[in-house]
Amino acid sequence: MGTSVVLHAQQNKLERKIVKSVDQHTEASLGLLKKAVNINSGTMNFDGVKKVGELFKDELDKLGFQTELTSGESYGRAGHLIATRKGKKGPKLLLIGHLDTVFELDSPFQEYKMLNDSIMKGPGVSDMKGGDVIIILAMKALKDAGVLDDMNIEIIMTGDEEKSGDPIELSKKDLIEAAIRADIALGFENADGNSKTIVTSRRGSSDWKLTVNGNAAHSSQIFTDKVGVGAIYEASRILNEFYLQLSKEENLTFNPGFIIGGTTLEPNEELTGGRAFGKSNVVAQEVTVRGDIRAVSPEQLQKAQSIMNTIVSANYPKTNAQIIFGNDGYPPLASTDGNRILLEHYNKVSQDLGFGTITAVNPRNAGAADISFTSGHVDMAIDGLGLTGGADDHTINETGNLNHVSVQAKRAAVLIYRLVNFKQ
Repeated sequence: MGTSVVLHAQQNKLERKIVKSVDQHTEASLGLLKKAVNINSGTMNFDGVKKVGELFKDELDKLGFQTELTSGESYGRAGHLIATRKGKKGPKLLLIGHLDTVFELDSPFQEYKMLNDSIMKGPGVSDMKGGDVIIILAMKALKDAGVLDDMNIEIIMTGDEEKSGDPIELSKKDLIEAAIRADIALGFENADGNSKTIVTSRRGSSDWKLTVNGNAAHSSQIFTDKVGVGAIYEASRILNEFYLQLSKEENLTFNPGFIIGGTTLEPNEELTGGRAFGKSNVVAQEVTVRGDIRAVSPEQLQKAQSIMNTIVSANYPKTNAQIIFGNDGYPPLASTDGNRILLEHYNKVSQDLGFGTITAVNPRNAGAADISFTSGHVDMAIDGLGLTGGADDHTINETGNLNHVSVQAKRAAVLIYRLVNFKQ
């Protein structure tokens, strides 16, 4: 009993130091955020991504991290920022951010603007330069409290989260290897923008391509034994059956985002557009459909793909179809006991700091993110520890609530401290 009381008193003392440090460094961190937001780092602007990486690298160098800006040449991107501290205490932690945004050099959205004293409108403020700054602020607080040196922490800020490099096994190699080394993963994305939620499960995302072929003929011969129904009717049947058989599956979505059909097709290489030739009095010979599928677990994904394959194979007369599922997407981050336990720890931290309770985000409200690549490698993982209170990310109206920077940094820093020193 005596030992427990001493530990509790020491814990409170050190946590007070952590909170105090965050308050002391918040203003400087907001300046860092403003500087980062004003550097264009659209995924394909390699120079800009590297400049943001250098900006954050300098900050982590000052905190005693061993840092490296990697080359992304092998997968056609700018590369990643990797920072490590090898302490001897507690579990191995992986902290995840990203340097790139969806706003390329041709975007009209290039600099921040304060809408009032706390709401910043700017490219990447919430997704996710705010989260990167929160990581750095939390690390400063842990260092000021004298506990960072004991910790085993690896930070990866990827340079291609918004548009993954190709091949993806190379672009995510550093992240996956770090996950294999880690025990616990913490992602600093912005979740659903609500400061009262955290992500314990993210749906994966991958592509699919449906191709359908039929017999070209005069329209007067459609439905005959010789001609059949044509490619467009068969594609319509398949898509309708997808909807009928799978649309009620919780947390599963499958979206046909592109379709082109007719007598002959000329889709572009990216399958984002193209040309189709056809006439109203000619039975369609070809259809191509391209979409994505999002599932909350590998099991749900496999089940859905099996059903879709069965639907595709049950062809209308004189047609044939094939569906190909991409293997280069984001895997699901399934909800696990470990993730739920980590949420409980985070919720306790938030309540102890006076910031209220935290609940899990509905997976339908959380898109794919880099933390998904830790699935199956770490004991525990949560995401959404980044800048909350924003809106309209991925649009020119993206905002972030700067009042939440210090709140999120305090939550993260105290959580990390407790995980290292008092892990159950």
